[in-house]
Amino acid sequence: MKIALVGYGKMGKIIDEIATKRGHEIVARLKETPTAENLNNPDVVIEFSLPEVAYENIKTCLENKVPVICGTTGWLEKKPEIEKLAVENQTAFLYGSNFSLGVNLFFALNEKLADLMKNVDEYSCQLEEIHHIHKLDAPSGTAISIAEGIFKHNPKFDAWKLEETQGNQLGIFAIREDEVPGTHSVFYRSEVDEIEIKHTAFNRNGFALGAVVAAEWIKDKKGNFTMQDVLGL
Repeated sequence: MKIALVGYGKMGKIIDEIATKRGHEIVARLKETPTAENLNNPDVVIEFSLPEVAYENIKTCLENKVPVICGTTGWLEKKPEIEKLAVENQTAFLYGSNFSLGVNLFFALNEKLADLMKNVDEYSCQLEEIHHIHKLDAPSGTAISIAEGIFKHNPKFDAWKLEETQGNQLGIFAIREDEVPGTHSVFYRSEVDEIEIKHTAFNRNGFALGAVVAAEWIKDKKGNFTMQDVLGL
């Protein structure tokens, strides 16, 4: 496939390396705003940029009828507009708060546990995420996805907040520490014990590989998708 990389920071460089090893051609490596010309006619765009520019980047690509795999977090209030654009332009959009296979399995496990715990009032729930000090948004997109998985199964919660859980607001501790790629934990605590599920990323390679696998999967598809569609979860 011909792949254009929009956003060429640490993630973009790792995606470049993995995609090339898998036999794909990188036709654009953009730190600037994409245009019809500088995208260089790709089969798909992989977008890992910054929250403040992600919407315009994706919009431009979809308007040029190029499918987009997006891993940028912190801009999701405009996601419904992007999903509408993908349909209108008869192309495809796939957003992932996290492209790691392990994290997407963790999402499924989190939903199963939330369903098991929904009627057990002795336990309170709390989330924690730890990332490197360069991460601009808090909480992480992955933590928000975990919270949304809990809302789906536990009627006690319908919103999230930073810090401690209070009432119907599920608490998320967002910690920024050194060069941590990403650690996410869900705790259910009672007066007598605690249940914890946790995912720890050792490096960024899992995220990058998942994004390339998603790009391979989305070829010739139309509509809006998630990593759950890619992995059949």
